[in-house]
Amino acid sequence: MGKNIFIVGLDAFHLRQLKALARARKYRFISLISYEKIKCGLRFPVCEFLEQAPRLLADYPGRVDAIVGYWDFPVSTLLPILQKQQGLRGPSLEAVLMCEHKYWSRVKQQEIIPESIPAFQQVDPFDPDAVRACSLDYPFWLKPVKSVLSHLGFMIRDERKFDTALATIRKGIARYAVPFNYILNRIEMPGDIRAVDGYLCIAESLISAGRQCTLEGYAQDGAAHVYGIIDSVREGKHQSSFSRYQYPSIMPQQVQQRMIETTKKLIEHLTYDDAPFNIEFYWDDRHDSIHLLEINTRISKSHCPLFKMVDGEYHHDVMIDVALGLAPQFPHRQGRFATAAKFMVRRYRDGTVLGIPGAEDVNRVRERFDGAEVQINVIPGMRLSELRDQDSYSYEIANLFMGADSHEKLLANYREAITMLPFHIVHDEESI
Repeated sequence: MGKNIFIVGLDAFHLRQLKALARARKYRFISLISYEKIKCGLRFPVCEFLEQAPRLLADYPGRVDAIVGYWDFPVSTLLPILQKQQGLRGPSLEAVLMCEHKYWSRVKQQEIIPESIPAFQQVDPFDPDAVRACSLDYPFWLKPVKSVLSHLGFMIRDERKFDTALATIRKGIARYAVPFNYILNRIEMPGDIRAVDGYLCIAESLISAGRQCTLEGYAQDGAAHVYGIIDSVREGKHQSSFSRYQYPSIMPQQVQQRMIETTKKLIEHLTYDDAPFNIEFYWDDRHDSIHLLEINTRISKSHCPLFKMVDGEYHHDVMIDVALGLAPQFPHRQGRFATAAKFMVRRYRDGTVLGIPGAEDVNRVRERFDGAEVQINVIPGMRLSELRDQDSYSYEIANLFMGADSHEKLLANYREAITMLPFHIVHDEESI
């Protein structure tokens, strides 16, 4: 009999990947709530979902073998609540929040890896004296203690930029702060953290020098494991936006090993267990130092096709094994390609979308490049500013997943593919 795997935030793109797993015949994939309902509205329906989900699970005629998800907030913080209610394997909500609450996470990191984190302090965007109260030297990063994809994150270079950023944050922070505070209220927080709720921000000294990468891993039975390292390449203003994720990493092996050791030490210190994670680092090659950016309590959905192309399987496989209490046996370098990447196609000014690549254009790319996948994120008639949860400096209009036999060939293939995907986007002033 197959295992019943309930998914929070199921979408068509990842359902196709789940059904393509080598062991998919052993599973039934059941949507507990769709991606559109939990992630795409003007607000996140966290309270309603937590009231409805137990009834849906109780009414299901079969066993509930696992509850999983591959999206960031609010999905990542809903999973431990549901898993505990159903008596399933999963991390504690407290451990998840120690990773995802950016300020709390830095406090915990300071206890175990102080040499790998920047100077930081909390900032209240509603405090009239917030600018004067911040003691960090310019420039620094400012972001809410809970957001995703650098949403409402700003590079602060002077007092004027600080004031402007605070005004923008005040207007938009409630979308995350309200549901995040609802989740925070479900646990007993330490006294020094309790007052730092979702309406506050964290300011951090810059650690963006050097090269960035992400370690994908899982914790099980009290031990952390890493099974892949992906390079994250940035572009644009302040190097704030990702241009591609590329696997496997080309960083020196000794640097990768230091990151793995730091990851294991930190994840185990946080008592984060029975769940996947990914953790982002910078390596400053000039000083041979590593710095931790953030921890995410999930697999990265963006990396799933890259693992399939290079290692031979989507890493949903790891997520499901850990949820079922099985030791993952993830393949290594058994895929069709030596390297693979997710390319993010961006625009850096707002504008109106007049035309997008058609089905014929997308199919030509797929036929020209073996294994290529194309996602279009915009539709004709929309403003780029209508895209949700973008970083503060760009708009992600499309994604291309591609594999190749070499780094050089991969980049050449992308340059060719992007010419085959015509976008017509007009700015208020001029066309691009």
